[in-house]
Amino acid sequence: MWRRSFSTFNTLKEKKWDAVVIGAGHNGLTAAAYLALAGRSVAVLERRHVIGGAALTEELIPGFKFTRCSYLQSLLRPSIIKELELKRHGLKLLKPLAYAFTPCVDGRYLLLGPNEEDNRLEISKFSKRDAEAYPRYENQLNKFCELMNFLLDSPTPEVLHDRPAAISRLKDKYQKSVYWSRCLRHVLSLGQKDMVDFVELLLSPTAKVLNKWFEGDLLKATLAADATIGSMTSILMPGSGYVLLHHVMGETDGERNVWSHVEGGMGSISLSISRAAKEAGAHIITNAEVYEVVADDSGIVKGVLLEDGTRIHCSAVLSNATPYKTFMDLVPRNLLPDEFVRAIKNSDYSSGVTKINLAVERLPQFKSFKQNSEVGPHHTATIRIGSESMEEIGSACQDAWNGFPSRRPIMEMTIPSSLDKTISPTGKHVISLFTQYTPYKPSDGSWEDPSYREAYAQRCFSLLDEYVPGFSPSIIGYDMLTPPDLEREIGLTGGNIFHGAMGLDSLFLLRPVKGWSNYRTPVRGLYMCGSGSHPGGGVMGAPGRNAAQVVLHDFNKNYK
Repeated sequence: MWRRSFSTFNTLKEKKWDAVVIGAGHNGLTAAAYLALAGRSVAVLERRHVIGGAALTEELIPGFKFTRCSYLQSLLRPSIIKELELKRHGLKLLKPLAYAFTPCVDGRYLLLGPNEEDNRLEISKFSKRDAEAYPRYENQLNKFCELMNFLLDSPTPEVLHDRPAAISRLKDKYQKSVYWSRCLRHVLSLGQKDMVDFVELLLSPTAKVLNKWFEGDLLKATLAADATIGSMTSILMPGSGYVLLHHVMGETDGERNVWSHVEGGMGSISLSISRAAKEAGAHIITNAEVYEVVADDSGIVKGVLLEDGTRIHCSAVLSNATPYKTFMDLVPRNLLPDEFVRAIKNSDYSSGVTKINLAVERLPQFKSFKQNSEVGPHHTATIRIGSESMEEIGSACQDAWNGFPSRRPIMEMTIPSSLDKTISPTGKHVISLFTQYTPYKPSDGSWEDPSYREAYAQRCFSLLDEYVPGFSPSIIGYDMLTPPDLEREIGLTGGNIFHGAMGLDSLFLLRPVKGWSNYRTPVRGLYMCGSGSHPGGGVMGAPGRNAAQVVLHDFNKNYK
């Protein structure tokens, strides 16, 4: 092992690479794979001992494999799965038997799945009007997703910052006109009514959108939970509707809005991408933390400097770190315009997420859905805990805005071992709790205090006991990542799983900041390829794929 590591670092130092990627998260690996497939020499540098970033699997309790941060798959772009042949490289998606399960303390429940008639009957238990409206609601969102597909898979039409030759300016104008023409065709295909509805969804509070469609609070709360994921945003805030759309525009094997489990945990996505990258010739090195991006006197990237003093030479650097980490820590300040630095520094990196992964003795049995100990459809679904009403969701967020962890956290509970037999011992299970809202710096304590951390964990477990009697005694052990933990261990500034808020003021041409949305940066030869760039967060891969296209374009035009 020592000799292999020594040989790898010798190779790193002695060779001038076409590109170096900072961070082996799934976007960094995706960018590396596409660059390597194009014949470019690529090295991926990961500061941790394991690849995957927020999409990784770790065995923290013997026999139990946890997906520590992300937990379900739907957003990974179909083009990436196909082009990188990820299924050949080991990616295996496990479709749930049901999609959403919301139990109630009073014994009621709502279970939604792939069968339209079953959904109609389920929703009819609460409102026949809602049962009729639900298919129309889904159809409208699916229409919007067709437009989103184009936006997700395309680099943004950003303005040029350098002064290229006249022929290059003409080509750039032509490419922008092609982009906007294609965008216009998608808009026209929607029609005026649907386009107005699309804009309304983007700009409106989630509560307003759902109140327009439905009357039953349980259905509205079940759907509204998607609009809260990974944010400190309230469903009462204008613009929260986009987060709702962001979490329904994915698919599994062509089936829209199906959130699947991944055999082996979400780390299997990163592993399959790394295999594709390695097969194409990319080198992936762990325990290699970048200290600084190196540029010459004219401000052109020449390589990176590692924490141990190793200097690696390359023509381009792609950063999969957050924008804050990249420009506040890794890039010398004299290379960046003051206005750009202010914009990066003042971006919103807040997060209300605490992720808890548990090993349990037995399959949870919900008092509202009684059956034998076998796995039921509801066990395979995304389970909404503490989301019985819109008021509950709003109150949980208000607590965090007041500086306190939610008194009754809202939780997305998943049981990946209900479908995946590779991640836990026989008869025992792995459970993921994606909990909100938890401020980065609580007013009533500190996440560095073990007793404070334990109190929050027990609050979540006690809430689960209300729905699953005897849940707490079944816990073998757990791992908890608060916002500061997510920042320290995974490198997520502020604990934000999207590398920055997904508000309308930080999307598309405004992501990560205005004027720099097309993966290029003020430092020539430095590119962004992570979730902090267009089109944003989630295990999507689109930022990595799009960034690689831009880098290859610049290589071909000798912009490096």
